Amino acid sequence: MPELNPFLRFVLAALATWRLTHLLALEDGPGDLVVKLRKRLGTSVVGRMMDCFHCLSLWVAAPLSVLVVRDPWDLLLVWLALSGAACLLQGLQHEPVVIHHVPGDAKGEDDGLLRRQ
Repeated sequence: MPELNPFLRFVLAALATWRLTHLLALEDGPGDLVVKLRKRLGTSVVGRMMDCFHCLSLWVAAPLSVLVVRDPWDLLLVWLALSGAACLLQGLQHEPVVIHHVPGDAKGEDDGLLRRQ
């Protein structure tokens, strides 16, 4: 099997970093396994780390960076770049906008948010 292009290795590792970090920090996991793990870890250092996407991406990126680089001098740079790429991908996600109806009388109440005409 031919060796993967270094750029392709980086892209795949960046996607894997985002996916694993997202799973561990923000999802329940299959069979609620990740939720159970987070509950068991509680407020320990590792438990708190799993609540922060950005922090967790550093630890997920560390072993994946070893798979990307061949030169040990590049390891630190690729490690931070993989974490940064995962954080950038996470920033591209948009939460759905939900508009809730606020009950009020038919004339409308002055909530200080909208200008009267």
